[in-house]
Amino acid sequence: MNNDNDVLIIGGGIIGVSAAYFLSQQGVKVTLIEKGDICAGSSYGNAGLICPCLSTPMPAPGVLTQGLKWLLNPESPFYIKPRLDPDLLRWLWHFQAHSNKAFVQRATPILRDMQRSSLQLFRDLIEQEKISCDFEQAGGLALFRTERGFAHGQDEVEEMQDFGLEMELLNGDAVRELEPLVHPDIIGGIYYQEDAHINPALFVDGLAEAAQTYGAELFTQTEVLGLETVGAHVATVHTTRGTFHPKEIVLAAGAWSSPIAQELGIKFLMQPAKGYSITMKKHAKMPKRYLYLGEAKVAVTPMGSDLRIAGTLELTGLDLSVNQRRVNAILRAGGNYLSEFTANDAPEIWSGLRPTSADSLPYIGRSRTINNVIVATGHATLGLSMGPVTGKLVAQIVSEEKPMLDLAAFDVDRFAH
Repeated sequence: MNNDNDVLIIGGGIIGVSAAYFLSQQGVKVTLIEKGDICAGSSYGNAGLICPCLSTPMPAPGVLTQGLKWLLNPESPFYIKPRLDPDLLRWLWHFQAHSNKAFVQRATPILRDMQRSSLQLFRDLIEQEKISCDFEQAGGLALFRTERGFAHGQDEVEEMQDFGLEMELLNGDAVRELEPLVHPDIIGGIYYQEDAHINPALFVDGLAEAAQTYGAELFTQTEVLGLETVGAHVATVHTTRGTFHPKEIVLAAGAWSSPIAQELGIKFLMQPAKGYSITMKKHAKMPKRYLYLGEAKVAVTPMGSDLRIAGTLELTGLDLSVNQRRVNAILRAGGNYLSEFTANDAPEIWSGLRPTSADSLPYIGRSRTINNVIVATGHATLGLSMGPVTGKLVAQIVSEEKPMLDLAAFDVDRFAH
């Protein structure tokens, strides 16, 4: 195969597929390549949250300190594998440097606006393309078992309401009125009124089909083997399915974007953050909306007749192995917060790697190193929630339109020096 095309997209998750959709809709000749299957990575097994109310960046006061306390706990929600890795150490240094109140104040409205824009795009795309994906905008509900956790929730509501986010503090009885499944021990919660949830795989697969109707070509089981540059321009991309000669390249390969970027001399700080999910088929009792188990940092999401429970963040490198103790801890959390929660005989256990920048803001835009590469990665745990708007922004960059949102905070080269 020898292809000359306008845009080559590397990565078949929600961001790559969204970019392919919006570009092909504009009449751009688009080819997308994916080393596995469409929606085979983090876009497949995530919690399915579209959550403007959860717009606090990962770096925040005390986060890394708490993470270090959890290091020796094999069932903790946050874990860093100790190792002498210069890239990890540099990432941690910058993460800690951003863990302050001033950065939270600056980053929260950026993440809020990205997610709100995506939420509108989700609604539009689902309606226009008739995508069946269990989308529900029923809000979300955070639950707290301890006075300390509930006090933290009160602080969160006060802080987030200052950013215009729609949320309400509830006592335990009010929580159970909304969700009768909530355990009697739960003392209170937060109602995230504007949030939604979705079956991510059904959405991405549906959007991929729509992109193909507009002319996008999608090649799976196609891995990048190398890239040839001429000056500051990528001229040739060698893959397991032949060579490509694109005018533009969109790098949207999630956690696997870093090795490709490094080959091109593009330097950005990013670590793969492993998470797990367990999907119970045809669960007997279902909540009406997504639930966030506050102290455990676990999400529970209804997806049609299935129930998905997801959590943990492990910085262990490009490692997809499943730690059964962490899986058991996630399932145990479900039983601690919900009545009649049971794992059935054959749950689907999944692990995936979220591409996580040091400041938890994505990288979106051109690098000054290579002039025909547009980077779209680094979305941390909000890749699904910010997927459609990122694809739209990529299409606007390619078409040299004014972006719908300010891209300054997403500068690809912001950690290059």
